[in-house]
Amino acid sequence: MNFSIQSLYNWYRNLLRNPKYRIWVILATLVYIVSPIDIAPDFIPFVGQIDDFLVLSILVSEVSGLVLEGWKARKGESNTDTATTNTTAEYTSTEKTVDVNAVSVK
Repeated sequence: MNFSIQSLYNWYRNLLRNPKYRIWVILATLVYIVSPIDIAPDFIPFVGQIDDFLVLSILVSEVSGLVLEGWKARKGESNTDTATTNTTAEYTSTEKTVDVNAVSVK
């Protein structure tokens, strides 16, 4: 089995982005941070706090990213008329046409 930190991070990130499991992942992460039983026990100076800090920083960065995405989506929904008008005006001035000869491949 190929195990890497990147695969673990991707699994955690995908699980956190799933609305069905989001609250459970956040609660489990907070319990892990507070719990004395973890990968590097907290009674070991410096090393014990490193894993807690890393897990907390990943949690904060991912949750803040989700909040920002939700905020941008709500802001975009309320200003759809002005956003489409502004983007259409920008694209018409720089729009270029590309001709393509399509060939079917079987």
